[in-house]
Amino acid sequence: MRASWVAPDPRAVRAAVPGGEDVAGAVAEILAGVRDGGDAALHEYARRFDGAEPRRVQPTLDGIDPTLKSGLEAAAANVRLVAEAGVREPREVTLPQGHTVLLREEPVARAAVYVPGGRAPYPSTVLMGVVTARAAGVGEVLVCTPDPHPAVLAACALAGADELLAMGGAHAVAALAYGTETIAPVDVIVGPGNLYVQEAKRQVSGIVGIDGFAGPSDLVVLFTADPDLAAADLAAQAEHGEGSVVIAVSTERSLLVRVEERLNAVESAAQAFLVEVGDAEQGLAFAEGFAPEHLELIGAEMEALAARVRRAGCLFVGAQSATAFGDYVAGSNHVLPTGGAARYASALSPATFRRRMARVSLPPGAAARLAPHGAAVARAEGFEVHGESMERRA
Repeated sequence: MRASWVAPDPRAVRAAVPGGEDVAGAVAEILAGVRDGGDAALHEYARRFDGAEPRRVQPTLDGIDPTLKSGLEAAAANVRLVAEAGVREPREVTLPQGHTVLLREEPVARAAVYVPGGRAPYPSTVLMGVVTARAAGVGEVLVCTPDPHPAVLAACALAGADELLAMGGAHAVAALAYGTETIAPVDVIVGPGNLYVQEAKRQVSGIVGIDGFAGPSDLVVLFTADPDLAAADLAAQAEHGEGSVVIAVSTERSLLVRVEERLNAVESAAQAFLVEVGDAEQGLAFAEGFAPEHLELIGAEMEALAARVRRAGCLFVGAQSATAFGDYVAGSNHVLPTGGAARYASALSPATFRRRMARVSLPPGAAARLAPHGAAVARAEGFEVHGESMERRA
């Protein structure tokens, strides 16, 4: 991996990252095939793309190392504690006219967590999705993965997944969204996957809820100290491979040179950039403009910026707070907005699996006080009967 020196312009860095392959047409064909053909089409696509029939698999803790089991238990416990803290209690608001609006959250009935297959198993993704859905109160939680590994089976058992479906790809997303003769549709689909999986999620997002489009991973490190730790974290993130972006930002050119030496020795298809800034403020401006999936602040001057960070999927403060902890055991969720989506999107959380509903209650007298205001607005919009509906209660 060769690190490139670039100007402190986040738009230029984004532009230097090549766009992904356009698979929208191929995905649309697969989705329509499963929607219209049900199980028969699903099995045909699974044989073609997964190399196996889709099947239900029983989660189990058998076959994993005790050390891995302990690690999964610690990760699940921390993710659960953080997720449970994000579940909001009902809140009632009393308005000036004397009526109340109760804001209440309700969990969805059925959700699916997509867990990628391929190069390696991802039990951590199981925990991030299933534990969070459980904390949100989801009734049924499924896991979908093309080739269940013992570590994934163990994570499903620890997290409390109701069902594990061995299938993957766009056809799996179609089955989860539309349902088939043997698979009931879900309300929300979350989790990372390849470009076909993410495009499929995007295309069914009007039918089910999704967490977002999970593109290549990225990390920005603002640092004025500990260049070796900064380089180690950037190299770790580069393990995600092709398409991933890692960026070192510092006011000290000598520190950037040291990071450059370390990164140039790393074998990876990720892209690395080095950005020299005039001061910490310019570093913060770069990070806010880039809106990274992960942002690290190392060194007193950079760490002092933490309270002012607004655009990052997850923020890691201090030399000890490696991004890798967040990927596994810190308790924060590692399903994060990518591609600059941290400008408007959030990490996977209980809110992803819950919907807010308002309950309006008008006691005697409130309707009379509200009707004149409501009727005036309704008639301005041309809705006469709306106005009459309110006035009949005055």
